[in-house]
Amino acid sequence: MQKILVWDWPVRIGHWLLAGAFALAWLTSESEELRLVHVLAGGTVVGIVLFRLLWGFVGTRHARFAGFVRAPGAVVAYLRGVLARRPVHAAGHNPAGALAIVALLVLGLLTGATGWLTYNDSFANLGGEMFEELHEGLATAMLAVAGLHVAGVIVGSLAHRENLVRAMFTGRKFGEAGEAIAGARLWAVPLLLGWAAVCAWWLAR
Repeated sequence: MQKILVWDWPVRIGHWLLAGAFALAWLTSESEELRLVHVLAGGTVVGIVLFRLLWGFVGTRHARFAGFVRAPGAVVAYLRGVLARRPVHAAGHNPAGALAIVALLVLGLLTGATGWLTYNDSFANLGGEMFEELHEGLATAMLAVAGLHVAGVIVGSLAHRENLVRAMFTGRKFGEAGEAIAGARLWAVPLLLGWAAVCAWWLAR
């Protein structure tokens, strides 16, 4: 195998921007003074998630859900291979990583939605406290999945002898020549950033 281009620019930028926005939202969640910052960060999370969901259908080969989402049996088989020190290599997301990605996207969307319901005064009389508790629970679950994802990246890097963190910066991983994507789609990054900004503004207004 050789180093090939696997992750396009929207996947890489979206990954790190999502991590940063969620971290900022978490750190400002208890501050009344930084409430607007919290909402803007949460809106950014929602915008990135919505873009990533679309990119999962129209993006490059390894960004598409059809290219990495696998049945539960494949996840179990992959984890058994890791424990047996015979992990099956994947140019894109491995089955366990794919499960974490899908969980983070779903939780990001639900956390943002319940946050908006909590922030919007129009819904205060329809269960504002319930929405707030649900929002906090979903955010905690998202943090837990993110922690598992980081642990999985560390384990995967050791198991495959490949720096997966660096790969999400450079876009390059080990793989067969035929598994490489044709281009990094840099033109889509302004669309991602613009859409994330629009969502953040709309949710905070």
